[in-house]
Amino acid sequence: MDSDFTDKLAKKRQKVDELFDFEGMKIGRGTYGHVYRAKRRAGDDPKEYALKLIEGTGISMSACREIALLRELKHPNVITLQKVYLSHSDRKVWLLFDYAEHDLWHIIKFHRAIKGGKKPQVQVPKSMVKSLLYQILDGIHYLHANWVLHRDLKPANILVMGEGAERGRIKIADMGFARLFNAPLKPLAELDPVVVTFWYRAPELLLGAKHYTKAIDIWAIGCIFAELLTFEPIFHCRQEDMEASTPYHHDQLDRIFGVMGYPHEKDWEDIRKMPEHGSLVRDFSRMRHNYQGCTLQRYMEKHNVKSDTSAFQLLCRFLVMDPNKRITSEQAMQDPYFSEDPKPCQE
Repeated sequence: MDSDFTDKLAKKRQKVDELFDFEGMKIGRGTYGHVYRAKRRAGDDPKEYALKLIEGTGISMSACREIALLRELKHPNVITLQKVYLSHSDRKVWLLFDYAEHDLWHIIKFHRAIKGGKKPQVQVPKSMVKSLLYQILDGIHYLHANWVLHRDLKPANILVMGEGAERGRIKIADMGFARLFNAPLKPLAELDPVVVTFWYRAPELLLGAKHYTKAIDIWAIGCIFAELLTFEPIFHCRQEDMEASTPYHHDQLDRIFGVMGYPHEKDWEDIRKMPEHGSLVRDFSRMRHNYQGCTLQRYMEKHNVKSDTSAFQLLCRFLVMDPNKRITSEQAMQDPYFSEDPKPCQE
C-alpha cells in the first residue's frame, strides 16, 4: 500500500483521546468492555457521552455483532450508537453513546435502602414502576419484532436518561449478548452456552435448552418487574456462583422453586425434553416436598403486593415456567395494568 496514502489517512483519522476527556471517568463495564463518561475537548458541546472500550485488541466477532446490530437499531427505548472509533496504534475499538445518568440497578438499590430505613423516606410516584416497565416492553417489542434477542436483560443494563430532552426515558443497553434469531446457522446454545445473568435466567436456560426463544427475555423482564415492585431481587442467588460456565445451576433452580413451587409436568409438558432433566430429577426428586406451599402469590404478598391487583396478574403472565405459555411483549403492552390510572408516561 502507498505509504503516503496511509500517512495522510492516519492524520485525517479522528482519535478518541484527542476528541474527548475521559481519563479517570470510568463508570462501569459491559459484557465485553469498559465504559467511561466523556466530554468533548473542543467546541461548545455541553453534552456528556458514554465511551465504551471494547475489551481486547482488534475487532472480535462479538464486537462486530454488537456494532452491526446497533448501527441498524433505531428506537427511543434502545441505546443509540453515535459513532465508532478505531485506534490503529493500539488496535482498540471505541463506541460512542449518549450518556445516561442513571440505571435501574442504582435506582432499585436507592429505594431498597429507603425500605430498610437507611435513607430518609422519598415519595415514589405511583406511575413510576408502570412507566419504567412500559418503556422496557416497548424497546424489547421493537427488538423482538426485528428478530433480535437481547439475552442479558437485568437492571444494570436498563439505563435511565438524566436532565435534558429525554429526561426519564429508558434505554435498553449492552447488546454484547444480543443475537438475531430468525435464521441461525447453529443452535444459539452452541454459539453461547451461557447467557443471561443467573438471577434473571429463565428455567429453560438453567435446564440446558439448546433451542430457546424470545421468552427468555420475557422471563428476565418479569424478574425486573418483581424487583421494581418490591425493591428486592426475586430470585437472588449466591454471588460467588454468578460466573459458573455451565447453564445448569442447582442453587438458582432451588431459589426459583422456593418462590414459584416445583414445576409439575402437566404445567410444563416439555420439561422432560430438557437436556438437564436428568440432573433435575437427580438433585430434586427427594426435595420436591420442600416446595409445597411455595407460590408467587405468597412471595409477593409478603412484600405487600396483593394478588387481586393488575400488577400481580401481569407479573404472573411473565413468570410462567413453560416458555410456550409466557406472555409476549406485545400482549404485555396491551394488558389492563397499563390502561388503569395512573397511566404510564415517557419520564
